[in-house]
Amino acid sequence: MPEITAESTPRVSSTLPQEVIQCLENARYLHLATSSSDAMPHISLMNYTYLPSSPYSPTPQIIMTTPPGTQKTTNLCQNPRVSLLVHDWVTTRPPTLSSGREGSPPPAASRSSLATLLLGMNSASLSRISVTINGNASFVPHNSDEEKWLKAKHLENNTFGSEMDDAGNAFSTSPNVSGSGDGGRGYWVEGEEARVIVVTIKDGRISDWKGEITDWVIASEDGIGRPAAQLPNGV
Repeated sequence: MPEITAESTPRVSSTLPQEVIQCLENARYLHLATSSSDAMPHISLMNYTYLPSSPYSPTPQIIMTTPPGTQKTTNLCQNPRVSLLVHDWVTTRPPTLSSGREGSPPPAASRSSLATLLLGMNSASLSRISVTINGNASFVPHNSDEEKWLKAKHLENNTFGSEMDDAGNAFSTSPNVSGSGDGGRGYWVEGEEARVIVVTIKDGRISDWKGEITDWVIASEDGIGRPAAQLPNGV
């Protein structure tokens, strides 16, 4: 995928691009990238909630929760700068021409009808864009009214039917921690020790399946967009 040049001018706006909003509203998970004080990277697959605004913030925010003893919690205490990756596509890597296959049955016979249907779908409709978001993360004060309000919103946004929970657990890289069939919500949202992370969005990049790239920046109060990387101490 081609890299954007330094001369390219990002979009500057007081609101998120519509493509980013749609992607955040449609996706179920995102990848959270953090870094320790000695620049050791770490990435986590996260449930999240996108809030265009709230009683506690007039600007767009992304809400996540985490137990206190995780590596990402340690990293965020040392370095609040984060990157998020979210996409609106669902696809399976197809066989390549060089991938040999021995024995039987043939590939078509070994796939279920659902898998065959998914592989036959129009890839353009499944693979549209991925969005990288840069911002600053902070922990909401524990046991505050804001934390309670955000936890309730986060739980509401991540409560699905039993069929969806079963399907999500089948493809999840994390086990059902609670063991109660609730997708682990009793642990990562409702647990008393779970901390609420709020990410204030600064800038990002939209990449589509054709390799086209668009950079964007959220304007500051003075109307000037400054990427997060240029801000002192990530503030």
